[in-house]
Amino acid sequence: MDNTVEEQSAESKGGGMKRKTIIFIAAAIVVLAGVFLFYFFYLENPSRQVLARVNDEKITVDLFNKELAKVEPPLIRDMFREEPNNLLERLVVKTILLQEAKKQGLSAPVKTYKDAAKNPVPPEESIIIEFIGKKFSSPPEVTREEVEGFYKMYKDRMEGKPLKEVAPAIEQYIREAKQQEALRQFLEELRKNAKVEISQERLQKISAKPPEMDTENDLKQALTSGKPVLVDFGANSCLPCRQMRPVLKEVGTEYSEKAKILVIDVYKYQNLAREYKVLMLPTLVFFDSKGKEAFRHVGILEKEKIVAKFKEIGMGS
Repeated sequence: MDNTVEEQSAESKGGGMKRKTIIFIAAAIVVLAGVFLFYFFYLENPSRQVLARVNDEKITVDLFNKELAKVEPPLIRDMFREEPNNLLERLVVKTILLQEAKKQGLSAPVKTYKDAAKNPVPPEESIIIEFIGKKFSSPPEVTREEVEGFYKMYKDRMEGKPLKEVAPAIEQYIREAKQQEALRQFLEELRKNAKVEISQERLQKISAKPPEMDTENDLKQALTSGKPVLVDFGANSCLPCRQMRPVLKEVGTEYSEKAKILVIDVYKYQNLAREYKVLMLPTLVFFDSKGKEAFRHVGILEKEKIVAKFKEIGMGS
């Protein structure tokens, strides 16, 4: 009888320990789930993720994404996705300018609906425009010596026109160049003196992977394939190069059995850029079936001209 009671007591204690263990595990899961939810829905919320601090003012991932969505055309937007630091730097400078403008007591004018329809410039940009306008309200001086020096340097481009006739246009050009240089130096100084902290880790996380490009080995194999080859010497950061990609892809797909098309990054393969004397982007170089250069073109080239050139250098119809 005593043994039976002891056994029952032991079983009861064992059951109690099991329940306590289950309750403890359940509580731990709830706590971990809470931490998980807090991390992803609070700390990892784009509106709370700080990409940069500019004089203690935050630029968040959410703000970055909103500015990115405004960028046109889509090709440039894609480039900013791959190199977000370029857009972030613009936001940093914009923030500094707004801070400086507000120090001067400038604020966006109150607009009615009709005013907004006539002038759709965002309030923050209106403040910056006013600030820059006041800062550089006095146009820089242009001397006669500067005009004459410019005329002498570029006389061969003046279409035989005398100095007297082109002097006003030259003066205006020099004045605008001076204004741009003054603005560049001013922005550079502001950026230098501002306290800017950028989260490189977070910047890396939001960076999109750039399109794959061909390698040096791909080029060697293509030039010994016995087929005509077109090599686009370009870069992902080059807008005309990016504009060529759909055209090259279309031609490459359509004539995959008769010709080869490659895209080489000149910054990654600088030795190839030097070897083939690439000075401007994009440079399109056509090679015949023996791997010998047959033609080159700098800039964008239409699909019809690419196909015509391929046929001219030996691609079968």
